[in-house]
Amino acid sequence: MRQVPLGRRAFWRYRNAMTLRTRKFFGILLTLAFLSIYALVAMAFGGVFILGKGAVAELAYYVVAGLAWLPAEMLIIRWMSNPRVS
Repeated sequence: MRQVPLGRRAFWRYRNAMTLRTRKFFGILLTLAFLSIYALVAMAFGGVFILGKGAVAELAYYVVAGLAWLPAEMLIIRWMSNPRVS
């Protein structure tokens, strides 16, 4: 079977394409880094500004802080699950 030569533009687009497997690998690394930093920042913020303000304020903060990471993580998961090679 004869290989069809690619044009210069198509060759570099194919060569630099990120496969789904590579995208998931980087997505996992990004998720671990993001969640580690987010947890530390949320914990520090809660400890400095929320602790001692009452049980209702603490509960409200930890509910909001516990759910606030979801939109960012959903974007990461959507990006790494995209089957399109870009």
